[in-house]
Amino acid sequence: DLIGLVVITLLSLGPLVLSAPPAWALIHAHPDETATGVVRSLESLRDLDYQSWQVVAYREGPPQPDAPITLRIVGYPGRVRLDHPTPLLVSSGRRLWELADTTLSSPKLAGDGRAAAAEFNLTPLLADLENNRPLRLELPGVFTELPVPPYVVEEWRSLPGWSEKDA
Repeated sequence: DLIGLVVITLLSLGPLVLSAPPAWALIHAHPDETATGVVRSLESLRDLDYQSWQVVAYREGPPQPDAPITLRIVGYPGRVRLDHPTPLLVSSGRRLWELADTTLSSPKLAGDGRAAAAEFNLTPLLADLENNRPLRLELPGVFTELPVPPYVVEEWRSLPGWSEKDA
């Protein structure tokens, strides 16, 4: 009986599917040039126009509850040119945040002629979030909506206190 076989298969595979670990972006730590260390969450996301963007949230230095978190958004050089300063608009439901563009205060990015990356201070947004809600990013003149799933928001919120022992 085919229906019985399907039911038995689903019942036997159900626990495996239900106990599968959640999907995670990539969080890892590595030393930087100043030897203070960097912890980052790296994810590739697509905007509503199906353009890919590398989204990196990172913390420099040791874990601390109030450690500043920076968000770097990178497009493909030659396909996009980002003007600075341009604020990043972040929304979730009825909530709206405007994050200041800090790109020109980064020595690495300020001198990069490709102008394919932008950085923003993510700390005020993370301090204001009470849960891992999905976010929508807008960079005026570049993209109108870049969806950020809850599991990525959860990683961003974990960065201030994340250490290698959490890996």
